[in-house]
Amino acid sequence: MGRLVLNHSTNIEGLIPILQKLALDINIKTITPAAISRSRGRSSKLIIRLSVKTINGYKAIARKGKTAQEVFISTDLSKDELKEVIDIYNIK
Repeated sequence: MGRLVLNHSTNIEGLIPILQKLALDINIKTITPAAISRSRGRSSKLIIRLSVKTINGYKAIARKGKTAQEVFISTDLSKDELKEVIDIYNIK
């Protein structure tokens, strides 16, 4: 069971409840939401996609509307295994 680091006062609407559920997975150590930015495209629903591998795990991008937020996930899971775990909680 991992922990959710809440060091930002603003997050994409609906992201924190999904990350809290994701942190319950035994293979996830830490989840840290990071920088928020504007994106060109538009996503009608909240979607979390894996982006790149980091030293401790992976960087994911959470998108809703024209807003995107980086989410760093510290884990020992492979990219495919983590994608399966994220897809369980993703709202599509």
